[in-house]
Amino acid sequence: MSKTAIFYGSSTGVAESVAEKLAEKLNASILNVADNPTSELTNHDVLIFGTSTTGFGELQDDWASFISEVKDADLTGKTIAIFACGDSASFSDSFVGSMDEIYKEIKDKDCDIIGFTETDGYDFNESPSVHDGKFVGLAIDDMNQSDLTDERIDNWVSLLKTESDKL
Repeated sequence: MSKTAIFYGSSTGVAESVAEKLAEKLNASILNVADNPTSELTNHDVLIFGTSTTGFGELQDDWASFISEVKDADLTGKTIAIFACGDSASFSDSFVGSMDEIYKEIKDKDCDIIGFTETDGYDFNESPSVHDGKFVGLAIDDMNQSDLTDERIDNWVSLLKTESDKL
């Protein structure tokens, strides 16, 4: 079993594709939150939570159920990173808001949250996932900026490896 696991929820396949690319680059296990109990969280040192964004910044449906279990999980000592996929053109006022839904549930736990990224290069009005001028994880806009997706993933993987010696 790998020490890193990616827990993802995907409605259209974009978040799943990002999760697969990350898993390959990080030698990580990949787990769909629709099929995996939160007991899997304890089996890994590094957790990457990934979701698509639905509606106006809401969590993907499978994550909406899974998050209540994450909220109650013991994440002590875990290193956690978050990514979300969204559409900055159609949802410019709530771009990747789902990432903040996850962040809010884990930020006060005794874990190390890494992977905050710059907002430069994105075209949106506002996002609940921006704290102190940075996204609380990796924002992917495959609808409008698909040409930047692979580069953003590569840059994020480098950042994660810099921020944690567990990777």
